[in-house]
Amino acid sequence: MAQAGGLKHPEDGDKCTTGSEMERKHGGAELPHLSDRAPWRECFYEKVQQRSLSLQEVKVKMVREQKAKEEKVKKREPCDVLCQEWFGNEESLDARTYLIDRLLPTLIPGVEKLLMAAERKEVFEPAEEPVRFDPINFLGEYLMRHNPQYDTSTKPGPYLRGLKEVTEELRANIPDTASGRLARMKSEAKTKRKEREQAENMKRQQKEMRKAALAAQFKEWAADVNGRIPVALIQSALRIFLDVCASTPIDARKDCERKLEITDKWGENVNADEFTEYVHSYTENFPDGAFQEVLKHLSQCAADSQESIRRDTCRQMFIDLFLHCDRAQVGALDRPQIVGLLEQFYERSSVCARRRFCNPKEWPIVELQEASLEDLWGGLEDQEGHEEPGEGLVVSEAEISEREVLAQEPAADSRQGSDGMEPAADSRQGSDGMEPAADSRQGSDGMGTVILEQMDVSETETGGIPMEEKQAAESGGAEDAAAAEAMKEPPARQEGFTGQHSNWSGQQTSSGTALQDEDLLQEPGEGPALSDGWDSAAADSQQHEEPCSGDLLTSGLSFKHGSHGERIPGDWGCEKRFPDLHPTMADIQSRRAPRVGSAFDGSCLDLQRFVQLMETFLGEGIAVPAAEELIGFIKEKYKQTEEEKVKQLEKAHLTQRELLLEALFEKWDINASGFLQMEEVEAGLSAFKEGMEKEAMRKAKNQFCSRYPQIGRVGKLSPKSFQAFLEVVASELTGDDDEVIDSIVEFLASSVERSHAECLQSLARRRWLHNIQQAAETSGARMEPVYDAVLKALLKDAEAHGDNKKISAYIALLEENQLSPERGQTLLRYVTCTTDDAPYVLNQILYRDMKGVSFAAVEEEKPIHVPRVQLHGNIHFWNQDRPAEQRRGSFLVLPLQDAQWRVFGTLGLDTLRDQSEKTIFLTHEISFYQGVSHAFSKAYHHVCALGSVLQMALTALDWLHHRVPSIRTVSMYLVEPGNDQTRGCALRRMITTDSTGRKEIHASPVLLLRKENLFRDYLFKCTDCSGVVCSSVCGEQHIAVPLRDLSGRALGLFDISIGHHQPLPPHQQKDLQRMLKMAQAACSEILKMPSEETKASHVLEAEHRNVRHAGILFHRFMLQDLRERIQTLNAESFAEIKSYEDPPALVHNIMKAVLLLLHPEWEGTEKIENWNQCVLQLDDNLIQEMHCFDPTAASVHVRAELLRGCINGAAQAAAWTRGSIPARLLERWAHTCLQLARLATSNTAQRLPMDQLLTSAPD
Repeated sequence: MAQAGGLKHPEDGDKCTTGSEMERKHGGAELPHLSDRAPWRECFYEKVQQRSLSLQEVKVKMVREQKAKEEKVKKREPCDVLCQEWFGNEESLDARTYLIDRLLPTLIPGVEKLLMAAERKEVFEPAEEPVRFDPINFLGEYLMRHNPQYDTSTKPGPYLRGLKEVTEELRANIPDTASGRLARMKSEAKTKRKEREQAENMKRQQKEMRKAALAAQFKEWAADVNGRIPVALIQSALRIFLDVCASTPIDARKDCERKLEITDKWGENVNADEFTEYVHSYTENFPDGAFQEVLKHLSQCAADSQESIRRDTCRQMFIDLFLHCDRAQVGALDRPQIVGLLEQFYERSSVCARRRFCNPKEWPIVELQEASLEDLWGGLEDQEGHEEPGEGLVVSEAEISEREVLAQEPAADSRQGSDGMEPAADSRQGSDGMEPAADSRQGSDGMGTVILEQMDVSETETGGIPMEEKQAAESGGAEDAAAAEAMKEPPARQEGFTGQHSNWSGQQTSSGTALQDEDLLQEPGEGPALSDGWDSAAADSQQHEEPCSGDLLTSGLSFKHGSHGERIPGDWGCEKRFPDLHPTMADIQSRRAPRVGSAFDGSCLDLQRFVQLMETFLGEGIAVPAAEELIGFIKEKYKQTEEEKVKQLEKAHLTQRELLLEALFEKWDINASGFLQMEEVEAGLSAFKEGMEKEAMRKAKNQFCSRYPQIGRVGKLSPKSFQAFLEVVASELTGDDDEVIDSIVEFLASSVERSHAECLQSLARRRWLHNIQQAAETSGARMEPVYDAVLKALLKDAEAHGDNKKISAYIALLEENQLSPERGQTLLRYVTCTTDDAPYVLNQILYRDMKGVSFAAVEEEKPIHVPRVQLHGNIHFWNQDRPAEQRRGSFLVLPLQDAQWRVFGTLGLDTLRDQSEKTIFLTHEISFYQGVSHAFSKAYHHVCALGSVLQMALTALDWLHHRVPSIRTVSMYLVEPGNDQTRGCALRRMITTDSTGRKEIHASPVLLLRKENLFRDYLFKCTDCSGVVCSSVCGEQHIAVPLRDLSGRALGLFDISIGHHQPLPPHQQKDLQRMLKMAQAACSEILKMPSEETKASHVLEAEHRNVRHAGILFHRFMLQDLRERIQTLNAESFAEIKSYEDPPALVHNIMKAVLLLLHPEWEGTEKIENWNQCVLQLDDNLIQEMHCFDPTAASVHVRAELLRGCINGAAQAAAWTRGSIPARLLERWAHTCLQLARLATSNTAQRLPMDQLLTSAPD
């Protein structure tokens, strides 16, 4: 090998060289080698491999044939059992093995031949002359002729074959030999093979048993007429199982999650066999215990699915009711009137029915913001069994099962006319089809009434009729026998909804299919035909028997009916009057996210909120008779007023005006800068009516600037301020405001002309800006997607509209200089940049004493453009390795300003990497970059607001854990806009807490889509209606509560699980309501901070010091609520506390904590330690001090450890005596003040980004 060390194979890509050339290269001493990649080598290997495989197959075939022959011989001639005697020989194991292996296989046949020859020659017979036969010579000759090394032609007999087996067995017993090791390996392989075969048999049996169990479980699902169910239901059930079952192995969980991501291979629906294979493919690796949990979970999901189908039937009935009541097609009903009708219906119902209904005067029907202090704080002394607020919020399992039993009761005598589900036709005619008359309540015999009373039948089963009225109507007795017989239900109806497993019959109405949009947009006189009264209800009942096609019904009403009532009025005529603005208006609507859910409005109900309100009122397990009774009652009583119609039309008109003015703004702002100069707009308006309205314009400007002084100072109009400015101008002009605004819009639209190229450029730029905002809304409270969207917008515009410039971009945020205060009060930290500049710019800090123009842009609050950086002299270059001759190009710095035009950072761009001559930024480019900075500002503050909301949610959940320990789990979601594929919206799970209080902030939040989570549809219903939704999922009771933004739509939501049909104790229910109310108030306050329309309030001193920790807001609103409640107390309210001679230690400690907060100098004095002195402080002065106390004030000194020791355990006190409301208020006040003092003085008392929430989460 040493000699060949100089030879090298030619590299790939080298040209072929001749022998002389190679000889010249290597000195003529070596010959060229063939390449390892020559084609002949591959061909040779391929042929040799094929030949080897064929020879191997021949050899294997020969071996198998030989073994088969041996098996046949063994069956025909079994081995001689005499060979087994060698095992009991006294000789040593080695000797026996040697004899049997080397000698006996040849000697024994020789002896056999010898005996046969001797017998043939009659050697053993007596003879006169001895036979000439030498046995020794014969045996020797035989042994020589049959030497085993040379002769193998002799076929072994039964004895020899037996000896061979004995030899193998004896060799296997010899230790430390090759035969022994081989025999041991064979034995182990045989044992493993048997175990493997046994395991495979058991696995096959287990597989068959599991498939049989799944086939039986399939019957529990509600299938269509073809015996098929939607595969989406199965996937949703399996997906939710991974969350609800903690015993699932991690490997199986990952495998199932990976498979669930695959698209459906069975199509839309599956039958029983496909269902079995589908589920088994996901659960084949589950242990027996986990598989049993899967079966139990699927059974629960099947029951939930059937209940969902029945609820969909009622939801469709409620949709028809809404369309019937909304005769003017305005898309809204009067909420106070609907709630009032629910109160009337609730009051006229029986006591049993009220247990299933939700009290319309309580939460969740009454909003927490509408609840009084007494509703939230009164009754704190009540314990278990005293009162159950929200009776319809949670239905016990016993009540549901009771309802199912009554629905399935086969006894005809006890059901004749008792439920009121199908009253006789003539009994309906007494009340114009709206409400059954007294005669319609007759028809139940006395025995039926007794049975109903004994089984505690509610109004749900009696058609919503009070039992007292029913008994009074039954006085006719035998006279009503014929009517009772006529009202008897058919057998198919008696089976009930929950008894149907093989089809969906009895669970759908003829109107069960989703309404089309064109049906919803008909004129008032052309709406769906809805017959009033009980005739339509009876028709629906009869049509319940029609099987369904298997489609999923009314989930996602927001997606299906979101446009109801939002059509453009016929007299609007924007397309004819403003033809230039109509395409822009269409583009604005296309850019906006789909309108997911409805905004909360205390005065009206749209379709989604109305349907959910009906469901909430009726509670879990909605019975169709009760729903029909309620529908008939509302149809009769509800009256749509003309004022309501006018109000809704005006609301729609204002929405269209906003769209029109926004389109006008975009036409003027052709470069998508995000604002207009007020002087430019004023100059355009000065020519309105040929300059005759200049005085009115001047007054309007002065009025506008006095109303919005900040906008008047900067002289820039955003789209909203532009609209406000035009409205102020219209108010100063004579004539109708709407007509004046239309004239102004028409004039301003015609005063500017835009070319087609300019319009296309503006359209592309606005879509890039829209992507920035969309990235913020779908970021999961993280800035990285926003940074990426900003850089993409800048690079795309430079390529498309900037003559293909090569630019570098970076964003720096303004921070307080705590690193080197001597170098300036603030600094700029670069948080993102283009990829090529990351090694030099990212995470760099620019101080005020360094070169640069960035701080000049911050102070002047306007862009600074340096056309030629090489001539400026005050530019800081982060890349010091760049040669001087390459430091050529333009530099642009734009200030980043919030909604109040305060600077919080800079956006920088340069063209140093562009070697072309024209690198100067043009005017239209600078204007667009201003639009990018404006879009980034909105996106940045939106993400910061989401982070603050999450931080506030952490504080609220920590408070909730100590006050409401009965809650099982709580998950917090953020609502993100979706598209047509995601069915309207998506939910991102951000925070999860368990019963132990452990909080998990998901680093990679899970995104929930509606089509993939059918059994979590209650979460999406919560976003649809922006209201509270209660639902039972997999046996657990869930409460979904939205966190609304300033417009009333759901920004996020809490998913609260309270276990298996276990209602919360009354005092814990009140604490939950308080937490939700404070969380919503804090969320609204957080969203006001970056808004240009609203202004956040400052109550505590810490807020004036700009300490805006989100947790402070939650406790601040809790303190404000406590202040209002404490203000209602007086000295007499403490009478019970004062009456104690020897008070409980808990009460005394609470008094200590309150007094130490107000007067820390009293520590250790008799005023605190002596109870008689302590109670003297309980007077009106103490109430006033508590009302005015600010725990975050700099002058307040709080002994946190001492106070914590005093009130520790008060929240978890096992019992509070009656009349202890003041004591509990004092404890809540002390605890809230302590938390506020801790947050105000902690290092985390500032708004933190999402990636630092883990370190700032409360313990």
